[in-house]
Amino acid sequence: FTDLLASFRAKGLGVADLVWHSGAHTIGISHCNSFSERLYNFTGRSVPGDAGPSLDAEYAANLRRTNCTTRTDNTTVVEMDPGSFLTFDLSYYHGLLKYQGLFQSDAALITDEAARADVESVAKGPPEVFFQVFARSMMRMGMIEVKTGGDGEIRRHCAVVNN
Repeated sequence: FTDLLASFRAKGLGVADLVWHSGAHTIGISHCNSFSERLYNFTGRSVPGDAGPSLDAEYAANLRRTNCTTRTDNTTVVEMDPGSFLTFDLSYYHGLLKYQGLFQSDAALITDEAARADVESVAKGPPEVFFQVFARSMMRMGMIEVKTGGDGEIRRHCAVVNN
């Protein structure tokens, strides 16, 4: 958590921004190799099914059984927010509180008192509040290190520098 927060603070963002931005994990998928270290050999003792302690055991078993069958699987994809991965909603936060965050960075959010309080607050609140605060936080992030004048350019195609 401290490393995540330090990277956010280095950009002028805080704990709340970290919690709100992580909410983007309510949408999308991930390849198994992006989180498989949480499912296999977490302690390094080569114990089969040695999942990390911050991961719900049933959720971990389900990921291993039905989706990610090996540590090195880089082709299988998993919903980041099971059952709701196409919907921008609060279920990601509800999952975190049940220790069902897919990534280590998700699990880290409930290890810090202030971050956990923010997670609990958004999980209990109306979706509209999350949508508004997420949008404001995204606007703050969009203003980080903006290049102006001769320092930057508006690209005709976002993935390619203009000629």
